[in-house]
Parts: sequence; structure tokens; C-alpha cells
Amino acid sequence: MRAAVLRGGTVEARIVDDPVPGPGQLLVRSLACGICASDLHFMDHPEAGADDDSGMSTYDQDVDIVMGHEYCAEVVGYGPGTERRIPVGTRVSSLPVLNTPAGRRIIGQNPESPGGFGELFLLTEAITRVVVSDLPSEIVCVADAISVGWSTASRAQLAVREAPLVIGCGAIALSAIGRLKSLGVGPIVAADLVASRRATALAMGADVVVDPGEESPYEAWRNAAGPQASCVVFECVGVPGVLDSIIRGCERGTRIFSVGGPPEGDHLHTLTAKRKGLNIQFGGGPSMDHWDEAFGAVCSGSLDVGPMLGHTVGLGGVPAALDAARGADGPPRIIVVPGS
Repeated sequence: MRAAVLRGGTVEARIVDDPVPGPGQLLVRSLACGICASDLHFMDHPEAGADDDSGMSTYDQDVDIVMGHEYCAEVVGYGPGTERRIPVGTRVSSLPVLNTPAGRRIIGQNPESPGGFGELFLLTEAITRVVVSDLPSEIVCVADAISVGWSTASRAQLAVREAPLVIGCGAIALSAIGRLKSLGVGPIVAADLVASRRATALAMGADVVVDPGEESPYEAWRNAAGPQASCVVFECVGVPGVLDSIIRGCERGTRIFSVGGPPEGDHLHTLTAKRKGLNIQFGGGPSMDHWDEAFGAVCSGSLDVGPMLGHTVGLGGVPAALDAARGADGPPRIIVVPGS
């Protein structure tokens, strides 16, 4: 098959062996796959994987890896021991985890679990979901990105007198904004240095947007939320120093949900956090229930992800698209269509 292959820190499109489905696995054809910031983190910071002793995410620079974990695909075959409950030709997606005899692997972040930047890849049948929608695959594939912010916003369980402040307006932040809006939470204040991303945040449901280079997000939040509100901050940037700046800039008693997670680590003024009585919750992936909810919202069209989408590329365009995705003013999602 053809695939955009990561090896030795670079990506190129070439021919590799077709994956072979094992027990409980489906062989699927990639129809569309989003480029995620975690793809960039994975390839640009191989040292970050050294701290992961689970084996789920492994970057060996001397081995081919096919990235891509936000996908819509089509079933083309079955491994041994499968129920074959999903007919060949059915569009599907799943939480990007592949069950293998050696353990669980993140799809697109391990040599054993190739992802959607190739023509073919493998899914775990038990967690594969059928696409019940007529929406294009380029829209459906965004559901996994939506699930991360969706889960974070759901887990935050904002109370009546709490109001959110979203720092950063990339894909995960936009999905959190969309979920907060669907929950009736507000006013939603969002901050980003890039005008185009602020505009997208408004399209996804933010009530107020602010350029933190010109105005304090915390003052803008207080003006919008009113004197009685308590702040819940969603940190969705993933750049060193941002979480610490929130710790130093936010009000006392703020709850912070950090989804960014810079791979190179960060330094935090923990004494300041202690003095302010801050509650900081770090990341974690979406639960299966939250993934299903986000997937259903995208497929039904109840959550319009159209404002998040940029251009599409074929496999030969993946290297340039990865570079474009690194830019702060790039679209929240560039979509890879292997068959184009």
C-alpha cells in the first residue's frame, strides 16, 4: 500500500507492506484522516516517549511508522476470531487504540499500529463504531479531536455560578467550546493571539474572544462573567510557560483543566498555586462514553465542525501539510485523503 511514512524524523510517501489483521481486528481503508498537534509532538519530540513505559506510544527512529489517529475508514476485511458484525464496505471510526497480542497500542503512534496516513490500517473490532450519517468522511474524521475537548468540558461539570475561560483556540479548545455551548454554559470567553482562530472560536460558540497580546484574558472574563462568578480555565495550548502564566494570572480559587501538555515539560510556580488555592486537573484521554457522545454529535450534525476544517491533501502532500499545521495561523484541521 501507499503511505506517508515517518522514519528518522522525516515523512515521505512511499510503498510499504499491507497490514495484516490479527485476532479481533478489522482491516480498513482510510477515507480521511485529520492532522493533529499530537502527530507533530510525536515526530518532533521522540524523547517524550522515553517516559512512557506502557508501550502504547513508541517512536523508534529506525523503524517505519504510519501516523494518523483521527480517521474515517471503510471495512475491507476481518482478522481471525472476529464477529464480523460490520459488513465490508461500511464506513466506521473508533477510539484510536488497537488491541494486539502484546498489549494496547495507540493507532498512528507505534510501529505495530499504523494509522490513517496510509491506504490501509487496523482497528479493534470491539470498539469500532459505524458511521450513521451521510456527512462527508472529511467531517466525520474530526470526531476524535472533538472527543478530547468534549470529554474535558463534560468532566469539568461547571456549576451555576462558574463561567469558562478557554486559553488557546486550536482544535481541542474549539471542541471544548462546542461542548460547553451545548451544555448551556456561559458566557464562554476564549483567548488566542491569532485573529483567524478567534473568529473560529466565535463560530463554534464562544461569546467573547480576546487577543491576550492586547488585553488580559482574566479582565475580559471578569467583565463578561460578572462579579459573582467563579472561573474555570481550560488550558489548550501545549506550549511551555502557558500553564504557569495561568497560575500567576488567574484569580484565587480558579479551577484549571490543562489539556495542552507540552512534550518538553514545563516549570510551574506551585507555591503561587498553593497560595491561590488553585485546583489543577491534567489531561487524560476521553472515556469511551464521551468518545461515543462526541462521535454521535459530529455524525448527526448537531455539532457543526465545518468551521474547523481547512484544506485536504493526498499522501504526497502530507509533509508540506505537517509543516503548515505547525503554523499558529494554520487551520485547526488539515485533512489527509489517501485515495485522492
